[in-house]
Formats: sequence, C-alpha cells, structure tokens
Amino acid sequence: MAEARSTLARLGLLPGYEPDLSDKYAEEDKFFDESLSHVLKAFQQSRGIVPSGNIDDMTLRELRHASYALGSRVLSYQPNNELVGDDVTQLQNQLQELGFYSHRIDGHFGPGTYEALANFQLNSGLQDDGVCGPETIRALKLLGRRITGGSPHAIREREQVRTAGPKLAGKRVVIDPALGGSHKGHVVQGPYGQIAEEEIIWDLASRIEGRMIAAGMETIKSRPRMDNPSATARADVANAFGADLIISLKCDHYPNEKANGIATFYFGSDTGNSSLTGETLSGYIQREIVARTNLQNCGSHARTWEMLRFTQAPTVEVVLGYLSNPGDVAQLTDPAVRDAMAEAVVVAVKRLYLLDRDDAPTGTYKFSELLRAEQA
Repeated sequence: MAEARSTLARLGLLPGYEPDLSDKYAEEDKFFDESLSHVLKAFQQSRGIVPSGNIDDMTLRELRHASYALGSRVLSYQPNNELVGDDVTQLQNQLQELGFYSHRIDGHFGPGTYEALANFQLNSGLQDDGVCGPETIRALKLLGRRITGGSPHAIREREQVRTAGPKLAGKRVVIDPALGGSHKGHVVQGPYGQIAEEEIIWDLASRIEGRMIAAGMETIKSRPRMDNPSATARADVANAFGADLIISLKCDHYPNEKANGIATFYFGSDTGNSSLTGETLSGYIQREIVARTNLQNCGSHARTWEMLRFTQAPTVEVVLGYLSNPGDVAQLTDPAVRDAMAEAVVVAVKRLYLLDRDDAPTGTYKFSELLRAEQA
C-alpha cells in the first residue's frame, strides 16, 4: 500500500503528498482510502488494465514500470531477463520518431530495441554497443525529435494485411484457449447437464478451428488440452508458429450475477502505441458476435495483458461472457450459440482481409457464402 502511494506521488498523481525517499513509511501511508482508489483507477485506465481501484499484482507491476524515467538506469539487452519500464518505452518512442525503430512500442528492451539503438549509435558516431547510457541519452536529447508522423508499426501491420490478400487460404492463426490441464474453471448447469468453463472454451475453439481449416487456413492451438503453460509460454508458441493472427478465448465471472456481456481486447495503452490490426479485428469480432447472439455488447478495449503484449502478431482476447450471470450461462451452454460465435469469429477474420471490399452488413455474412468466395 505504502509503495503504491509513494510511486503515485512520485509520478505527480497525488498532489500535496510528499513521498519519503527512504524505505521507511509512516503508518498513515499504509491506509487505503477513497482518494487513493480514485487516483489508482485513473492510473490503471491509462496503463491498459482493468480500473478496479484495487492493488493487485498487475497494478504493482505497472507502478514499478512507471517509476523508471529515461536516464534513471543504464539500459541494455538481457536475453533471459529483458528490462521493462517506461524508460524503455521513452527510448523506443524516440528511436521510432528518428526512424530507427519500427516495432511495437511495448516497453520491453528486446532484440528489436537493441538493433535500433545500436544503429542509432552507429549513425551518431557513438560506440554501437546497444547500451543506453549517459552519452547515448545526451545524443538523443541533442538531436531531438526531428521526424514525426504515423506509427511505423501500425503502417507495417496495415501493409501486411493488404499484401496478404482477401483469401483466407494459407493464413496462419493460433487459437488460445485460456484453460487447460487440471484447471477446469467454473462449473455451471447447461441444457444437457453440468459443463465446465474449460469444456465451453475448448468446444468453441474446435468449432472455430474446423471452419478455419475448411476455408484453407493453417491453425494451431497454443497448448495441449491436458497442459497448463503460462501466458508467456503460449505466446512463445504463437511466435514460433509465425502466426498472422492470435485469438484467445476465455470466460469471466463476478461476485454477483449482474455483470454480463461479451467484450474483446487488443494490445494498447496510453503510454505506448496500439496494435491497429488487433484493434480492427477486435471490433469486427465484437460486432459480429453481438449481432448473432443475445449477449450484451461490452465493447472493444485496449489492454496490456501478457498474451496481448508478448505476442508478435496482432492478438485479440475474447471474453465470451460471465458464468456468474444466468443469461450468459444460457447462451454459452447452448451449442447452437457457440456455433454462431464460431461463425462470427471466422467471418470477422474474413472481413479484416477484405479491407475496402467488405460491404456486407454486420451479422449477415454466412460461412457458406465465405466458403464460396474462397473457392471462386
């Protein structure tokens, strides 16, 4: 609690509060009050995480990342323990504005950042060791931001979609079920008896995969059904597969039954750039599923969750509904509804690649019509 309050104060988000720069905290610093919760929600919203107002592991992670400013530490590429923080984001932004960095601005000092930094150093007459220390920071400040314009990463994503063409055949998609192994999730009562969250997700994943294969696409699941790898490990699988798109599937729940509806998420936050293709596909999937089911439309949102952040290809996380809500349960446990959701996802992918040639109203493009278009 005290760490969070102190970090928010250093970021200038708690006016009138003077943080103790030592490791000692006063007792009043350890209290969680309404004003702190309000500031915390604003911080969470800006960082692309759920603005709950609570201090969880993800919020602490983002607070620690936000505490770094460019120049507060030496930055270098560490393959097995990549540096993460707002100082890396600032470095990536400056290198991008100068034309050296064209990858996603994600605050991770990976190989792309290392190569861009070394190239900048070489062109600036510095030692091209890929280490961002005082001399490199001075050079960045002296040169300033002389190039402005759209995000090269977004332009590259858009060009990849355009050059891939409208046909789905040959496109590679990773389907990422959020549960596996011994983790079955919530168990609910469906029309044919009890069914676990894991069964709902995997059934939908199989329906999506079947349609994609029928359309000539290459698919892979991010995990074996009897295994439970981390989000990082599943992202590594997707990256190794050379995926064009990743679609992650999960359900949600809430302490009471009022929360309901479907939502989709893509990579993005106020501190970095967003995945343009991920945002576009997220919107398509959201609208198609809402048009074909009775699920409440909870919108499409930018987030920095691990599966969205660590994957190289545009990724959409689909939160199918709340298993704590009777209406959502009735929808998600109905095989016909899951069939409609699977069709919606594949149609949304087709819409992404059609670009300006997409003229069918939302919810009307059928999978049978899609197959005929693929075979034409």
